[in-house]
Amino acid sequence: MTDLSFDNRFINNLPADPETDNYCRTVENAAYSFVSTTKTAAPKLIAVTQEFATQLGFSSETIRSIEFTQVMTGNRLLPGMQSYAHCYGGHQFGQWAGQLGDGRAINLGELITATLGNQTLQLKGAGKTPYSRHADGMAVLRSSIREFLCSEAMFHLGIPTTRALSLCLTGEQVVRDKMYDGNAAFESGAVVCRVSPSFLRFGSFQLPASRGDQLLLIQLVQHSIKADFPHLLTTEGNFTADLYLDWFSEICNRTSEMIVHWMRVGFVHGVMNTDNMSIIGETIDYGPYGWIDDFDLNWTPNTTDEHEKRYRFGGQSQIGQWNLFQLANAIFPLIGEAEPLQAIMSDYAINYQNRWCNMMAAKLGFKAYQGQSDLQLFQSLEKLLTAVETDMTLFYRLLANVANDLDLQSHSQWLALFAPCYYDLPGLDTQYLQSFSQWLERYLARINFDGLTQLQRAETMNQVNPKYVLRNYIAQQAIELAEQGDFSEILKLQIILQNPYQEQAENQDYAKKRPDWARNKIGCSMLSCSS
Repeated sequence: MTDLSFDNRFINNLPADPETDNYCRTVENAAYSFVSTTKTAAPKLIAVTQEFATQLGFSSETIRSIEFTQVMTGNRLLPGMQSYAHCYGGHQFGQWAGQLGDGRAINLGELITATLGNQTLQLKGAGKTPYSRHADGMAVLRSSIREFLCSEAMFHLGIPTTRALSLCLTGEQVVRDKMYDGNAAFESGAVVCRVSPSFLRFGSFQLPASRGDQLLLIQLVQHSIKADFPHLLTTEGNFTADLYLDWFSEICNRTSEMIVHWMRVGFVHGVMNTDNMSIIGETIDYGPYGWIDDFDLNWTPNTTDEHEKRYRFGGQSQIGQWNLFQLANAIFPLIGEAEPLQAIMSDYAINYQNRWCNMMAAKLGFKAYQGQSDLQLFQSLEKLLTAVETDMTLFYRLLANVANDLDLQSHSQWLALFAPCYYDLPGLDTQYLQSFSQWLERYLARINFDGLTQLQRAETMNQVNPKYVLRNYIAQQAIELAEQGDFSEILKLQIILQNPYQEQAENQDYAKKRPDWARNKIGCSMLSCSS
C-alpha cells in the first residue's frame, strides 16, 4: 500500500482547530479537528467491495493482508494520511441543532486515483472526536452492515451515493439501547470504510453562517467549487456572486435528481436533516432508512419520526427543498440579494416535477412523457397502489409483463398476473377490481399509442424498475446471522445486489414481497436512529 498517494486538499486549504487534545468541545473558526482513531483489540475483515477497491488502487494481495485490515479499522495510518473530523452544524427534524460534526466518523485522507479523481476514505465507528458529545464514537455491527450493503446496493441501482469499501469487526463490545426503550445491551463493534469525493454537507456551511464567520464560509464555498465543481470556474478564476449562484444551482439540480431516483426505486432516507445532505448530491448517512414494501407515501422508517412523519416517502422532495432553503440562507451573505436565490429555488420545484414525470413515464414504459393526460395516469395509479397493500417493486416488474392486447372483459386474467404483488389478495373488493381494470384500460391505450411491442416495453421498463432491492427484512436476516458469526449472507447479498435489474433464477426468493412475520419485527419495519 506504499504505492498509494494522498493529496488532502481539505486540510491543506481550510483552517484547522488549533486544539489537538481529543475532548468534546465547541470548535470555532475551523473546518475540522485533527484526531487519532481509537485502536481496536482484534480487527477482522468481514467484507470488501472488490471492484471498487481495485479502482481505488488496492490490489487483491493488499486486501488479503493484515495491513489492510489494520488501516480499515484505524489501527494504522499509511504514509500521507492525516486523520481528522469535520466540523459542521445542521437542522435536525426542522430545529436548529447548532454544532454537530463528525461524532463517529474519522477521515483518513484524500486518495488520488487514476480514474475516480480524489476520493476521501472515512472510517465510521473508529472512535471519539471533539464532536461526539456524550457518545462513544463507535458503531455496532448491525448498523455497519446496513450501511455497507445499502450504499453499494444504491450504487448498482444507479443512484448517487457514498461508497462502501470495507466492513470490519473491531473485537470490542459496545453498549447500545437499540430502540431507546431502556433496554441497553452489549453489541459487537464494527467499522465501515466509506468513500466519497466530498463529505461536505449543507450543515458545513450553515454552522459558520450561523456564527457570522463569513471568512470561513467563503473559504468553504471556494474550496467546494475548486475541489468538486471545478467546471464552474472561469478562465480568470475569479469568485463572484454569479459563480456562487451557479454553484448553488447545481447543488439544487443534483439534489433534485438524487431524490427522484429515491422515489423511482422506493427508497426512504429516513433522516433528511441538513447535516445529512451531501453538497455534491450523493445519498449519505445510512441510518434509519427503509425500502417501500407496500406502497405508502406516508411511510417513514424512522421511529423518531413516527408521529410527525416529516421524512415520509412522499415528502422527500419537499424536505429537499426546505433543506436547500436553509443552505440558501447560509450563503446569502455571499450573494447580497434574495431574488436570485429565490429564482433558483423556484426552479428546483419545477425541475423536480419535470424529472419526476419523466421518471414515471419510464417506469410505465412510455417513450416519453406526454403531459397532463400522463400525469393523471400517474396520479390515479398511486391512488390505486395506496388503496390496498401493493408491493411497489413487484408491481412495476409485473406491469412490464402486461400484454398489449390484454383481455379486460373479466378480472381473472390481469388479477392472475398481478397476484404476487398483493399482500391481501382475497381482500380485494369489487370496487377496487373495477377501478384497477379501468386504469389498465387507459394504460393499454397509452402504451399502444407509443407502438412498442410488449417485449420492447418490458426491456426498457426493467432497466429502471429493479427486481432486487435491499428490503429491510432481508438486511435484518443478514444481520442476525452475522451476530452469530455467520457472514455468508452479507457476501451473498453483495453479489445479488450488484445486478438489481436482471433476472436471477437462482435468487428468486430475494425478490418476493415482505413475509408476514416481518411486518412489525424490529429491524424489518421501523428503525431507530441507533440502527
